[in-house]
Amino acid sequence: MDTAVRELSYSQAIQEAMAIALEADERVVLMGEDIGVYGGAFQVTGDLIERFGPERVMDTPISELGGAGVAVGAAVTGLRPIFEFQFSDFATLAMEQIVNQAAKMRYMLGGAVSVPLVMRFPAGSGTGAAAQHSQSLEAWLGHVPGLKVLQPATPYDAKGMLLAAVADPDPVMIFEHKLLYKMKGPVPEGHYTVPIGKAEIRREGSDLTIVATSIMVHKALEAAQTLAGEGIDIEVVDLRSIRPLDRDTLVASVRKTSRLLCVYEGVKTLGIGAEISATIAESEAFDYLDAPIVRLGGAETPIPYNPDLEKAAVPQVPDIVAAARDLVRGVR
Repeated sequence: MDTAVRELSYSQAIQEAMAIALEADERVVLMGEDIGVYGGAFQVTGDLIERFGPERVMDTPISELGGAGVAVGAAVTGLRPIFEFQFSDFATLAMEQIVNQAAKMRYMLGGAVSVPLVMRFPAGSGTGAAAQHSQSLEAWLGHVPGLKVLQPATPYDAKGMLLAAVADPDPVMIFEHKLLYKMKGPVPEGHYTVPIGKAEIRREGSDLTIVATSIMVHKALEAAQTLAGEGIDIEVVDLRSIRPLDRDTLVASVRKTSRLLCVYEGVKTLGIGAEISATIAESEAFDYLDAPIVRLGGAETPIPYNPDLEKAAVPQVPDIVAAARDLVRGVR
């Protein structure tokens, strides 16, 4: 029998994945600030505490370092925690546990333990939450050996990648853009996984490869539609996985199109676009380039509170259109 497919929002898809994981494995527990009775800062955990009880859906004290430490310890001693930060920015308070403990414990103990831990990070700008609640910090954690870092861009991937993360023996960090929570898309019922470390081509094209992440995938697709009216054929690659990186898909796409534009919301300097660019520059695809690689990332500023300035601080569809047009027409 074919699995039924429904239209679910991104947040509903995540909640369904957590419910499936909780039902399938008694070792799975949810942890985080206000995820229980309140249902989470963005209402993603919803009524899961009513369905599974406070011993499986646990509110932690307002201490990111302490909560993350409990989650790491729980993972090492046999549970499979899913820990939610209220905002990705608050991971800065828990870097000791994430970077020095979760990421390194398997290595430091010679493979004798694993850390099957999932951490969820509501991330990104667009909600008027200002500089301390709107950052995109995936490149920070992507720099750390021992961590896997994901950025699902669709409801389908949000569910499938979370279920893949729960099954993974290593710590997996999932960055969920806050503006995607209400976005709807087709999501199959039941259990399925989306492979970690595999990009997805969202649109085939021949003139230019745009590699995008998270909400920028949708902006890139909108830009590609606009450029199609000008006779410019864009290929859009949804990176999905920051670490590990899908080198093969990137190289194959750039060999086909001969041009590369990297689009991401995080600050441009030392962001994931630099790693994508270096990956291509160090590969056989370099000889196929007909133009310099271009990075289109966030501005060199904290995210402003003012709505107009907030939009100006991160790439928007017109910015992508202009950068892609210039690349294809040889302006750059």
